[in-house]
Amino acid sequence: QVQLVESGGGLVQAGCSLRLSCAASGRTFSRYAMGWFRQAPGKEREFVAAISSSGGNTYYADSVKGRFTLSRDNAKNTVYLQMNSLEQEDTAVYYCARRAYTYINYVDPTSYDYWGQGNQVTVSS
Repeated sequence: QVQLVESGGGLVQAGCSLRLSCAASGRTFSRYAMGWFRQAPGKEREFVAAISSSGGNTYYADSVKGRFTLSRDNAKNTVYLQMNSLEQEDTAVYYCARRAYTYINYVDPTSYDYWGQGNQVTVSS
């Protein structure tokens, strides 16, 4: 069983920054790509960013491109989502997830098998 534990969320003003962390249990972390999704009230869960197992490739939703940076430290079993220039539209619960099914597009939540508990990010005006 894999556990993903997120941290780093909170309440910030628009224009500020936050960094989310996602720590994974187990010894196979470095074999898997990882992703972040978010879900705002009344909306479906949407893709935010993904990173390959080695960290050499990253992918971003258009809405966060240029503002968010996803990285990973395989020695620490952790992925980091650096969020800069936050906007009110970024307010959501953020989830990290492990990508298990590579035959499914990485923006599709069904491509992922394990999920974190979710971390609230609230951006005020």
